[in-house]
Amino acid sequence: MSAVVLFCLCVLSLFGVFGSEFVSVTEGDSVTLSVNVTESQIKEGISWKFGPEITIAEIEVGNNNIHLYKDRADGRFKNRLKLNNQTGSLTITNTRTTDSGLYQLINTNTKNQLNIFNLTFYSHLPVPVIHSYCPQNSSSSSISNCVFVCSVLNVRDVSLSWYKGNSLLSIISVSDLNIRLSLPLEVEYQDTNTYRCVLNNTITNQTQHLNITQLCQMCSENLCCCSFTEAVIRLVISALVGMAALVVLVYDIKTRGGEQKKKMRSDIQLNEG
Repeated sequence: MSAVVLFCLCVLSLFGVFGSEFVSVTEGDSVTLSVNVTESQIKEGISWKFGPEITIAEIEVGNNNIHLYKDRADGRFKNRLKLNNQTGSLTITNTRTTDSGLYQLINTNTKNQLNIFNLTFYSHLPVPVIHSYCPQNSSSSSISNCVFVCSVLNVRDVSLSWYKGNSLLSIISVSDLNIRLSLPLEVEYQDTNTYRCVLNNTITNQTQHLNITQLCQMCSENLCCCSFTEAVIRLVISALVGMAALVVLVYDIKTRGGEQKKKMRSDIQLNEG
């Protein structure tokens, strides 16, 4: 028997004994750690550990009495654990990202490790948002182009990508919690291809499709303008600035008129004196 075949058999044997599994779950869902323990193993007693040492649930030796330790592991599993005294399977409800970690099933009598589960819980993904960024001082070679920025807030263990059709154009990833994750894309205004921004993790994704004509429009002077909403905002700001200038002008005229009237009265009083 070759060394490679022997190595493969050893690996398969280890997985058969320990039942190691990697499980990914979306936060808020329930997950059941299913195991295949025998009746005799249950009678010997089994315990579930979170991490290397913290016992969170067990079945007593010699009977089917179940104990769920709600105060263990900083109380994070309080009222969220269910243990099946027939199969030994453990269910976690209303899951949270802090539930991520190693779960071990131990034979209480022999101290043997029966199963290992490595759980990772992911937050629900938000839909990415696409904004247009259209600089007014564009060079002559890029005046017909528009820049879009796809962004998301407060995400971790994700990738943000731009696709042209089914082709990946660019991608950025983050593992730690990021306040804002952004990825730019520059396209021609008259581009007829389909673009989409995709936020994904190991188990799910969220997609936002790009509407070029809606987010970026050409102005009369071949300059790239931003979205209709931004145009309205600019118009409102311009109107407010104009009104402020008008108020200042009226106030200045009234002030000067008042000063002239006062001067005329003073001159009349001096002449009469």
